[in-house]
Amino acid sequence: MARPNYQYEKRQKDLTKKQKKAEKQQRKALKNQPVAPSEPPTTPTPSTGNNR
Repeated sequence: MARPNYQYEKRQKDLTKKQKKAEKQQRKALKNQPVAPSEPPTTPTPSTGNNR
């Protein structure tokens, strides 16, 4: 009967954990970046006509 390879399982678990942590850190970094100043904020232009 084959014995379970606990080292392999632990390694796979650690790699998955590390990958998820890196993805989370990347999402946080993208979230914290300020909006690029080259793009002016879009404001609605007032329509001409009836303003009542």
